[in-house]
Amino acid sequence: MAGAIASRMSFSSLKRKQPKTFTVRIVTMDAEMEFNCEMKWKGKDLFDLVCRTLGLRETWFFGLQYTIKDTVAWLKMDKKVLDHDVSKEEPVTFHFLAKFYPENAEEELVQEITQHLFFLQVKKQILDEKIYCPPEASVLLASYAVQAKYGDYDPSVHKRGFLAQEELLPKRNKKGTELLLGVDALGLHIYDPENRLTPKISFPWNEIRNISYSDKEFTIKPLDKKIDVFKFNSSKLRVNKLILQLCIGNHDLFMRRRKADSLEVQQMKAQAREEKARKQMERQRLAREKQMREEAERTRDELERRLLQMKEEATMANEALMRSEETADLLAEKAQITEEEAKLLAQKAAEAEQEMQRIKATAIRTEEEKRLMEQKVLEAEVLALKMAEESERRAKEADQLKQDLQEAREAERRAKQKLLEIATKPTYPPMNPVPAPLPPDIPSFNVGGDGLSFDFKDTDMKRLSMEIEKEKVEYMEKSKHLQEQLNELKTEIEALKLKERETALDILHNENSDRGGTSSKHNTIKKLTLQSAKSRVAFFEEL
Repeated sequence: MAGAIASRMSFSSLKRKQPKTFTVRIVTMDAEMEFNCEMKWKGKDLFDLVCRTLGLRETWFFGLQYTIKDTVAWLKMDKKVLDHDVSKEEPVTFHFLAKFYPENAEEELVQEITQHLFFLQVKKQILDEKIYCPPEASVLLASYAVQAKYGDYDPSVHKRGFLAQEELLPKRNKKGTELLLGVDALGLHIYDPENRLTPKISFPWNEIRNISYSDKEFTIKPLDKKIDVFKFNSSKLRVNKLILQLCIGNHDLFMRRRKADSLEVQQMKAQAREEKARKQMERQRLAREKQMREEAERTRDELERRLLQMKEEATMANEALMRSEETADLLAEKAQITEEEAKLLAQKAAEAEQEMQRIKATAIRTEEEKRLMEQKVLEAEVLALKMAEESERRAKEADQLKQDLQEAREAERRAKQKLLEIATKPTYPPMNPVPAPLPPDIPSFNVGGDGLSFDFKDTDMKRLSMEIEKEKVEYMEKSKHLQEQLNELKTEIEALKLKERETALDILHNENSDRGGTSSKHNTIKKLTLQSAKSRVAFFEEL
């Protein structure tokens, strides 16, 4: 029993220790978070939990926004979360947004998280055209956004079209909205619906005495009582409540900025200044390192370029040296060849001088020999002419002898025929006719009673004929041989004439070409020619 009572007490105490909770979804500009909240939590409890999670200390600029039908509202800090007109379905969604704006963002927004959240919210409102921004300012802000996200431009990384998927500019930069009253850090502004840049009327916070609303009527009372009170009617009562909250929050911040900063804010600003100075020094250090690196790279490139240039110059100098050495070798070889040629030319010049002296000495003998040779040639020509005449005469005599021999043979044939005719006739009484005399060239024959006797001398005739033929053949051979010798003599005479027309330089050139062998060869030919000519002249003289 006691155990059962104890178990019931522990169970009931455990049950009391587990409070009821509900799920809340917090949507920031770049993230979503979910928390389990107790049913009794007020707006400040949830707001502080979100700020601690984000690491946000500048909490006075932000709030939790929720949607009621077609309007928006802000979570009140001193009111329970579930007492607000929020959805009863879990998770309950709130948007963590900037509710109030600073006069000078650079001075007042200290933390990076604060700056980042403001940047994302303003960017989205410009892109959604909830805040009108001129085209020039939109492009400038878009460039700042790209710079903050991607850093300095790098052509190797940031290719053309790499921003195609980025949403940087609003789809429309045209004016036109239903908003007529604007609330900012400096005061209230009344705008023409066609012009959201230049307010028609402005009410700075230090010139406003009171702001209030009654039902749908919103009233602005200036500090100067001489100025009329400005009133306007809103479309909904809830809008007037929202405007009043914004006015109270911005006015409180306006007054707070005019007072001395709290110790916490001073610490935050001091830390921010230190962080800013540290970052500035870091940027300067990085800039110096970048500059030094660039200078080192430029120096390295310059050294590499100079090294490459020096290598090229060394290669060119080496090649020039090699060419110079080759040229020197060639010049030395050429000088040696030239020296040898000079020696050879000097030797040839001396030999040529000796040869010219020899040619001059030989020229005198050559003229005498030429004259004698011409005389002997003339004599040989005369002798040949005589021999030709004698040959012609002998040929005529041979032809005459052949004709006489033919006639004698014909007479012999007729005589033999006549004798044959007489021998075949019948026998008659003897008569003593007186024989008629025969021609001296006809062979003699005697006619007797016993028969005929002939004395033709055939052997002499044959011998004579053979001698004539032999002599004719020998004469023709001698004539042919003589004609051949005359032709050779004429050829040699022409060669001698050509040889005589050669100058001393031609002779020297021929001798240099034949390496000194032409002179002895020429002398040998000359001696043989002279000997052959002398032998032929002697042969003709013997004839």
